[in-house]
Amino acid sequence: MTDVPAALDDAAIDKLFREARTHNKFRPDPIPDETLQKLYDILKFGPTSANSSPARFVFVRTPEGKKKLEPALSAGNHDKTMSAPVTAIVAYDPKFYEKLGYLFPHNLDAKSWFTSNDALAATTAFRNGTLQGAYLMLAARTLGLDIGAMSGFDNAKVDEAFFSASGWRSNFLCNLGYGDPEGLFARSPRLPFDEACLLA
Repeated sequence: MTDVPAALDDAAIDKLFREARTHNKFRPDPIPDETLQKLYDILKFGPTSANSSPARFVFVRTPEGKKKLEPALSAGNHDKTMSAPVTAIVAYDPKFYEKLGYLFPHNLDAKSWFTSNDALAATTAFRNGTLQGAYLMLAARTLGLDIGAMSGFDNAKVDEAFFSASGWRSNFLCNLGYGDPEGLFARSPRLPFDEACLLA
């Protein structure tokens, strides 16, 4: 029997999942740009289909950036987003396949899989961009940051304000910072294994 890789210890699993929370209120401590770059340099290694890496990120952390974002926010997400040190716009590039010559060099025909099939390109961009957004949340927790991912905004307004030149499309928002426990709700339940899983 071959050796299996060692699992993370309980403290690491707690930090990533079991004790980690979605934060609605953050301390005012800023996040250095170097930390945001480190965050991306971790999350970029998460797997995507054909290494397509369609996600694009805007780290909104200046008053000017927040002012651009503000009109797109729902009332329930306004205050916590405007006060968070950083709000990541998790987006994706519908033309991600233009980078496949670099990202997937062992099959130089990969671009044609998507240029010949609009539906496949759209599904691949959205699915894998969403995966990368989840990698961002987990990577943030490894760096000691807290997160607050959310919908509740006008995608069209975000796209117009931030992506009119690039053609990228927004997926969801994620506030980043150092959480204030006063903003936490009681933890909601999760479904047990027998209700959410099948063994086939």
